[in-house]
Amino acid sequence: MEQINLSIDCLVLGYSDDQKLKALLIKKIINKDNDLQYALPGDLVGYDEDLNTASKRILKNLTSLSDVFLKQFYTFGNPNRTKHKKDQDWLNIYRKRPKERVVTIGYMALVKMEDYKPGPSSFAFEVEWVCIDDVPENMAFDHNIILNKGIEFLRNQMNNEFISNLLPRKFTLSQLQNLHEIILNQKLDKRNFRKNILKVESIKRTEERQEGVPHKPAFLYQFSKY
Repeated sequence: MEQINLSIDCLVLGYSDDQKLKALLIKKIINKDNDLQYALPGDLVGYDEDLNTASKRILKNLTSLSDVFLKQFYTFGNPNRTKHKKDQDWLNIYRKRPKERVVTIGYMALVKMEDYKPGPSSFAFEVEWVCIDDVPENMAFDHNIILNKGIEFLRNQMNNEFISNLLPRKFTLSQLQNLHEIILNQKLDKRNFRKNILKVESIKRTEERQEGVPHKPAFLYQFSKY
């Protein structure tokens, strides 16, 4: 009787200095010719592991990241999600029973990129921050679907706790608006955005300003509770 395996795939998102939302992807060797393919960091859940423990272990093992914001967002159970030849080639290298079905749980990790230096380990050959607009369409398994579902989840559930885990500790209102626009995929009116943001009690203006900019330096803000 065929066994159903359970895995976790982590969508790690960060907001870069050039004001782009990026996903942390691994590259893995997928065949004996040493061809590389992009993938989300993911692996099987251990028999005696709970899901949250497994998500932290998998992220640490493949990217060296730890102590990050993690949230479960969706379960992916298409019975054909691992059946593509390129994926079977990889599974034949790393799995004892490569043809068994795998159901995966998507976890979202949100990080301040300035705080973390990811590094590859285990079967991850490389790790790379990739702008979400530039993610290749042929990632491993159904990882493009997982990424898109994660962005949709972030868009629908977006709140200050999520945003605070992406922004630098001190940020400008322009950075804050830009991040909202990327996630919501729409342009926002600057005046209305700032008017509404300044009503949020958890966002406080500091007395510090930007440094090293060619224009009038803007005040820096920070979250007071996250």
